[in-house]
Amino acid sequence: MVESIYGGPTMLEAQGEAKEFVLRTARENDVRFIRLWFSDILGNLKGFAITVDELEDALDRGVAFDGSAIAGFARIHESDMIAMPDPTTFRILPWRPRQKSVARMFCDIYNPTGEPFEGDPRYVLKRNVKRASEMGFTYYVGPELEYFYLASPDDPQPIDQGGYFDQLSEEYASDLRRETVLTLDEMGIPVKYSHHEAAPSQQEIDLQYTDAITMADNVMTSKLVIKEVASKRNVYATFMPKPIYGINGSGMHVHQSLFKGGNNSFYDSNDSYNMSQLGKLYIAGLMRHAREMTLVTNQWVNSYARLVPSYEAPMYVSWANINRSDLIRVPAYRLGREDSVRVEYRAPDPACNPYLAFSVMLSAGLMGIEKEYRVPPPVEENVFEMQDEERHRRGIEAIPTSLLEAIMLAENSELLRSSLGDHVFKVFIQNKKIEWDRYRSQVTDYEIKRYLPIL
Repeated sequence: MVESIYGGPTMLEAQGEAKEFVLRTARENDVRFIRLWFSDILGNLKGFAITVDELEDALDRGVAFDGSAIAGFARIHESDMIAMPDPTTFRILPWRPRQKSVARMFCDIYNPTGEPFEGDPRYVLKRNVKRASEMGFTYYVGPELEYFYLASPDDPQPIDQGGYFDQLSEEYASDLRRETVLTLDEMGIPVKYSHHEAAPSQQEIDLQYTDAITMADNVMTSKLVIKEVASKRNVYATFMPKPIYGINGSGMHVHQSLFKGGNNSFYDSNDSYNMSQLGKLYIAGLMRHAREMTLVTNQWVNSYARLVPSYEAPMYVSWANINRSDLIRVPAYRLGREDSVRVEYRAPDPACNPYLAFSVMLSAGLMGIEKEYRVPPPVEENVFEMQDEERHRRGIEAIPTSLLEAIMLAENSELLRSSLGDHVFKVFIQNKKIEWDRYRSQVTDYEIKRYLPIL
């Protein structure tokens, strides 16, 4: 990533410039601590802090840490890992004191022998982005982050009764969003839109389109910023896909496209959707592999409480222009904005690991291009209102309806194995099996209320 940001210089020269920028910025802004961030396999933000006295050495050699303490990283007898900071991700944390301030950098994780650690989600995404680059493409994404403001983590009560785009009954939430957007801007993360979503106390912040690696870092940062700003106001922000029964859950629709140089490879002025044949092949890849990659885009038991009828979440594998009942949507073309033609994949939720989710979507789309998958006709009708016989006749499949079904489909997926790599593939599925086993042995409040009085 360094050479793409700094252009002309060689890799070593660019790294030197980035290092000097970080050291100078730290001195000029009284930075005393630097948090080194990375993601575990499940998408939890992890990290540790070093003092500014250790910064130069960390940039040169990385920092050793115990990988056995991180889910999915390493076994006890092979626990040593190296966190190598990416200097292009150096940012000062605005919510920390300005004197003796705190900064952060994202890290790539390496084995002690110097090779990239195959269990590092950021490395997984870099590997898939490299594959796209070798085909001549740059992969751009723009996620819509939905989430809830609640009274507390123990009390899932909404803090407002607003609805979609509401302006009158949610001023407190609006203030929270405003402060969040300003904080993100201070961290170099531009926001395209922010607004109240459909359900009470549900919010949406749409991040400005950028390359996938930068965006995955931005998603991880944004989720922390949203929680930090809420916590300052004694509110709890949650990315749980379905925290409240009977209202909409939270999704993370991901807009995506492939560019060659400055040209959008998805644009074709002669198509009725302005979508090129290459873009349609990308859609075909997403559709062909949608069911098996749902485990990654919707990785929690609770994810499947969102993917149910009547709450705007997709359930069936179909695509169309503006139809919001489809899994894949081609947003309306804006005249003169060829760069805006894109594919919107609507299944993911904001609790997924963005590095892995972007990886499997990219891999599926590229597979569609390479294999020239058949592109099914678009479905302009409301898929939810169709009878089962009609969906079957038109070859419209359902995405998994439970974590167990998603695990069973993922286990046999060569696409997931190749895009995630053997290590992440095996550990991720193993973790999800453990989650399902723990979940299915629970006795829920529903069961107590429904069965205890009569059985």
